[in-house]
Amino acid sequence: MKIEDNLLISLYHLVAKGRELERQMTKLPGFHPGVGEEAVVVGSFFGLGERDYIAPHYRGALLAAHMRGAELRKLVAGVLGKVTSYSRGRVRGDICLPLKFNTLGMFSGVLGNPMNISTGLALSLKMQAQKGVVVTSFGEGTSNLGAFHESLNLASCLSLPIIYVCQNNGYAMSTRTEYALKCASVADRAAGYGMPGVQVDGNDVVAVHQAVQAAVARARAGEGPTLIDARTYRISGHYSADANGYQPPEEREAWLKKDPLLRIKATLQQRGILSESQVAEIEEGASREIMTAIEEAQADPDPTLEVLGPDDLYCNNEVLEGVK
Repeated sequence: MKIEDNLLISLYHLVAKGRELERQMTKLPGFHPGVGEEAVVVGSFFGLGERDYIAPHYRGALLAAHMRGAELRKLVAGVLGKVTSYSRGRVRGDICLPLKFNTLGMFSGVLGNPMNISTGLALSLKMQAQKGVVVTSFGEGTSNLGAFHESLNLASCLSLPIIYVCQNNGYAMSTRTEYALKCASVADRAAGYGMPGVQVDGNDVVAVHQAVQAAVARARAGEGPTLIDARTYRISGHYSADANGYQPPEEREAWLKKDPLLRIKATLQQRGILSESQVAEIEEGASREIMTAIEEAQADPDPTLEVLGPDDLYCNNEVLEGVK
C-alpha cells in the first residue's frame, strides 16, 4: 500500500469519527456543532508534531483535542459539566486540558481571545528557540474583531511560527459572510500584513491538510505566519436548538453534494483502497465509540464541593493530571 493511501485512510478515519461526534453531540443541549466542517478540523491538525501547539475554534474543538490524545469520554464529560472531565466539572462546554496535550482552550465566551494567546505562544516558542509551531483556527466572523488584526500584525512583524486557519462556514450565527466581509476572501486580508494568504476548498480534507502542512514547513523554516481561508459550510445550526431556517434550501442542497465525508469516501472507493464493507465497518465502529463515550459521560456524577475539595478551585495541571 502506498504512503498516499495510508494518508487517505488516516484522514478518512478522523473525518468519519468527527462526523459521528458532531452528529451525536448535536442532540445535547447548548452544543455548538460543526456538522459538515470536519475536513477543516482534521486537515488543519493532522500530522503535527509533539512539540507543536494547537488552539482550535470552538466548533470542532472536541475532535481537535481528541486528535492530540485526549480521551473522548472526558471531553464529552466536559461539555456536560461532569466531575470526570479534565476540568473536573469546573469548565462546562469547553476544553480545559492538561498541558501535555499542547492544546489551548477558549476559557471564555469571548471570540478572538485564543488568537491573542496563541500568537503569544508562538512568540514564546521563538524566544526560546524551540522548533514547534502553532496552528489556530477561528470563524470568519472572528476575522472582523480587533484580536484578529492585532495578532496577524504582530506575528508578521516578528516572523512568528504560527498558522491562522479561518474555518469559514458561510455564516456568523445567522449573518452571511458576504454581508459582513466585502473582500473576496478572508485570505485577501493577509496582504495587509505582509504574509501569504491562501484560499482552499474546506470540504477537501486532503487540500486543507496540504495547505496547512506547507504553511507549517514555512513556519519551521523561520519564514513567519500564513493565513488560510478554508471555505466550508455549516450543515447544522449555530447551536443545538437552532433550526437554521435562514439558509436557503437550494444553497444547502448544493453544499450537501460537496459533503467532505462523502468526498473522501468516494475517493477511497474509486481508487480501490477500501471496499464498501470496510467503509461501513469504519463508520459503524466510530458510531459505537462515540455512543459509548456519551453514555458513560452522561452516567458520570456532577461535581460537588465535597467531590472537588477546597484545593480544586482552579484548573491547575497537577489536579488535572490526577483525574481518573
